[in-house]
Amino acid sequence: MNTGKEQDPVLNDTKPQHAKPANARPSGSESEGNRTPAIAGLVIAVVLLAVGLWLARALTAASKMQDCVMSGRTNCNVIELQ
Repeated sequence: MNTGKEQDPVLNDTKPQHAKPANARPSGSESEGNRTPAIAGLVIAVVLLAVGLWLARALTAASKMQDCVMSGRTNCNVIELQ
């Protein structure tokens, strides 16, 4: 029963069709917001690397001191160069 009042839903759609394409690049302000977590991650990685290097040197020095003491020596003081 076609009464003539039925309309095609595709032709009746009045919403604007302004969707962004999937591969569109974000504008300047949006891309700067996306860099913040990346920079924070880089800073954390650099800090962890620095702490790891400091810890490795400290443990090496402690190990050398312990080896000296365990060998029975009495003057295991570290000689610092000027």
